[in-house]
Amino acid sequence: MRKHFAHFRGDLLGGITAGVVALPLALAFGVSSGLGPSAGLYGAIFISFFAALFGGTNTQISGPTAPMTAVSMVVISGIIGLYDGSVEKALPAILSVFLLAGLFQIGLGLLGIGRYIRYIPYPVVSGFMTAIGVIIIITQIMPAIGYYPKEDEAYVEPFKPLAEELILENILREEAGEGILVLEDFEETIKRAEEISDYTIAEEARTLAAKEASGVMGAIKALPRGFKNINWLELILTLVTVAIIYSFKRITRVVPSTLVALVIVSGIAYGFGLDYRTIEEIPAGFPVPNLEVFTEFKFSVISPYIFTALTLSLLGAIDSLLTSVVADNMTKTKHKPNKELVGQGIGNTIAAVFGGIPGAGATIRTVVNINSGGRTRLSGMISGVLLLMILLAMGPVASRIPAAVLAGILITVGISVMDYKGLRAIPSLPRDIKLGPLKLSSEVIIMLVVLALSTFWNLVYAVGIGLVIASLMFMKRIGDLTGKRSDVKSLSKEVAWADEKNFPSSLKDEVFIKHLKGPLFFGTASDFLQLAQQIPDTARTVIIRLGRTQYMDQSGLYAMEEVLQELRKKKVQVLFVDVMDQPRYMMERIDIIPDLVPLEHIFQTFDECVIWIREQNSQ
Repeated sequence: MRKHFAHFRGDLLGGITAGVVALPLALAFGVSSGLGPSAGLYGAIFISFFAALFGGTNTQISGPTAPMTAVSMVVISGIIGLYDGSVEKALPAILSVFLLAGLFQIGLGLLGIGRYIRYIPYPVVSGFMTAIGVIIIITQIMPAIGYYPKEDEAYVEPFKPLAEELILENILREEAGEGILVLEDFEETIKRAEEISDYTIAEEARTLAAKEASGVMGAIKALPRGFKNINWLELILTLVTVAIIYSFKRITRVVPSTLVALVIVSGIAYGFGLDYRTIEEIPAGFPVPNLEVFTEFKFSVISPYIFTALTLSLLGAIDSLLTSVVADNMTKTKHKPNKELVGQGIGNTIAAVFGGIPGAGATIRTVVNINSGGRTRLSGMISGVLLLMILLAMGPVASRIPAAVLAGILITVGISVMDYKGLRAIPSLPRDIKLGPLKLSSEVIIMLVVLALSTFWNLVYAVGIGLVIASLMFMKRIGDLTGKRSDVKSLSKEVAWADEKNFPSSLKDEVFIKHLKGPLFFGTASDFLQLAQQIPDTARTVIIRLGRTQYMDQSGLYAMEEVLQELRKKKVQVLFVDVMDQPRYMMERIDIIPDLVPLEHIFQTFDECVIWIREQNSQ
């Protein structure tokens, strides 16, 4: 423990600096998620502290990040919709999904998956990160111009008939559940319907309007109306925030420009008594566990989001371990990937219980920590404690921050999170795919598919589809390359190997020798299937030399079985020479050996095989 306090001064300064950087981002990500600024702050507090305490990267600073927040938005908006737009009712189910994501992360670490995360293809990550930036920018345009669709009566009005219909459906559903809905007596239904007020209908209509305008597509549809109803004060506050963030960076990077913008613009707006929109109120006092996560747990509600929870855990793992690599390069140390995943999982699990949004290792905050002197896990813990102290001491003050300021901060985050390196590389990437007259790059296709699907459809499915396409293209490419280097084609001219030069000329018409060089797998199986058709009619025996075939997959296995069955029908005898361990194991599993090729027809060397053939012919 002494070694952790040896760098206490540097850790203290690094933790404080990282905490200051994290404050405006945590508030902004909380607002963006839909759960409010307090959820972002709670996530930053608990993830930073516990991920540092239990993690495997000494200088890592963790908390809510742009990618994790973007995926969290999908979960939050979807579950809120199931609970008639009530965040309070939906909160236990939302936090259950976040809790599950944390547990998945712990499981990934315990299973040792950390070392494999680096194999996720770069085009998938690039397309996803660029999509995150686009999503954040588009969804923050309306808050930036001060337009909120659910507060626009003209926009909400068309939703009122549907709102009445949904309210009546809910009444009928409740009565059916209570066992009082019968055709002969609608008195209770009529009584409850009469109690529906204009206010209730209006609230439901606002919920529907907000849902319709949510997400990228919803925001794009609502933008024309938003531009007709710009709140110029909110827009000016947003633009000033963005301007300060970018201009202050040119003056100095010692003080975080996001914090400077937050303090200056909020101070001006509050000090001059401007009529601006504030963020949601941040509860005062120490965060309290939300035990409804356990008492109100319903598997039926979160079951559609299990894959999303797994995606959150994988995304957090990628985000964290990439940051760990950056930290390693800066500090000349080596992180422990699986321990880091366990630490991140514990942090996310505890944050979910206290109502925080999920997070991961944050690159900018980690770099700031290291540059400020942070060297041990104490720096991350101090960062979390600092944020807790700010919450306890300044919660009511923070509640006066303009919503437009956080919109401005998020827009700059969206701009910075996009993968410009990957975008700039598009023209120079090799075009390895032909579609008619067009030549395209497979990596560009993957990146653009993930980008488009993530932005306009579904983040979670986009990543899955991107991984599948990348895997298929990789297998096709490797198959083609290996197939070129291999020689299993039955159409190729067989060139005698060195030990075949003295093969008896009297047997050449009766014996056909097939050389296999390279793996027999899905990329070469179709060529090998033609072997039976290429054997001369005079051949009664086929020698298949397998000494240079170290690997056989299932496709190759069944191709071999099909060829052997075809040769058996033609009454052609098959002999194997020098069968390697893995192909032999595969053929024994489905009884190719000994059903189609008996053990006595398998030889260690070609000379042994020739001696056996001679003996058979002499009998």
